[in-house]
Amino acid sequence: MRINAFSDVCLRALMLLCAAPEGELFTTRAIADGVGTPYNHVSKAVLKLRSLGLVDAVRGRGGGVRISAAGRQVTVGTLLRELDGREDMVDCGSAGSNGRGCPMNTSCGLRGALRRAREAFYRELDDVVVSTLPHESQMAPVFVTLHTRSPA
Repeated sequence: MRINAFSDVCLRALMLLCAAPEGELFTTRAIADGVGTPYNHVSKAVLKLRSLGLVDAVRGRGGGVRISAAGRQVTVGTLLRELDGREDMVDCGSAGSNGRGCPMNTSCGLRGALRRAREAFYRELDDVVVSTLPHESQMAPVFVTLHTRSPA
């Protein structure tokens, strides 16, 4: 199982914000620098995380984003379910070389099996809280790069 690039960016951004000192604000540009991802990707991720209530945004000069209470408690499984907009893992209805969908689409057992496998993947991650993932040795160099203080 593999998560998509958008989910990866969202997880990285949340991990950075979880590791930050309590209440510290980060610009989207600083988050992009900290997680090694282009600004426009991080900007979209932050908008989505905000719409999910996982980050708080402060507007204006000196503003930025910080982790919310819900963001500190969200599990990886819950977050990935929210971010995964796909109904099916395979696109059985897309036109193939024959101009129609998959000829084996009728009563196919693959779609159900893949759906169950994806749910098992998420269930395995339901006990992993995002805020427990970052650790000092991992995050200290990031905060040095961002010219901010490391959490105590």
